[in-house]
Amino acid sequence: QVQLVESGGGLVQAGGSLRLSCAVSGRTYYSIGWFRQAPGKDREFVASTTSTGGMTYYADSLKGRFTISRDNAKPTVYLRMNSLKPEDTALYYCAAGRAATATGVDGDVYWGRGTQVTVSS
Repeated sequence: QVQLVESGGGLVQAGGSLRLSCAVSGRTYYSIGWFRQAPGKDREFVASTTSTGGMTYYADSLKGRFTISRDNAKPTVYLRMNSLKPEDTALYYCAAGRAATATGVDGDVYWGRGTQVTVSS
């Protein structure tokens, strides 16, 4: 079992930055991915990282603005988001799986409840 709790969301102006956190408990050696879902849209992949943080993957459209990292001593996975745009407004989720892939995480996937990010223009 893995428990995930997201935090760090909020309201920010366009061009601003936020850092989201995903606190991991239980089996902390899982790979972690970040996803987001905007109102009326499907959930989409944002970024993922392996259990050691040695490999990271990003959605092509977000490369250069978003950075995923993890501190296994805490253990927490972060998503740093820079140069935010109104179209980044969404509910952001983290998920744990046995493997990180270029499109998410695979194998026994567990989900957090999400944290809301709203970017004003």
